Amino acid sequence: MKRTTCALVVALCASAGAHADCTAPEAPALPDGANASMEEMLAGQKAVKSFQEANMDYMKCVEARIEAARKAGKDAETEDARDAAAETYTAAVEAYNKAVSAEETVAGDFNTQVREYKAANQ
Repeated sequence: MKRTTCALVVALCASAGAHADCTAPEAPALPDGANASMEEMLAGQKAVKSFQEANMDYMKCVEARIEAARKAGKDAETEDARDAAAETYTAAVEAYNKAVSAEETVAGDFNTQVREYKAANQ
């Protein structure tokens, strides 16, 4: 029993370590739509798209972390192992939700700047 518990804890740590390289991208600096040139707005759009691509990669990494924690919790033979898996799962779900919110915020903020650009350049 102890050998199985140790093996499960090692597997859980290894799976967490395998996904420890999940690094959330930083939100890009956005142009001030009221004062930006078309080139600055296009550069801002490119930065937003790059952020979204990087964020999708990050979310895939976090999804793998979520799935590993779910499996570890399901396969856990002790309460300590189940608790560790539940903590990892909760942290990964929170990280995923934060990434979704960050993407929504960046997109919303850029759309606001686009509206300001259009208003200033009509």
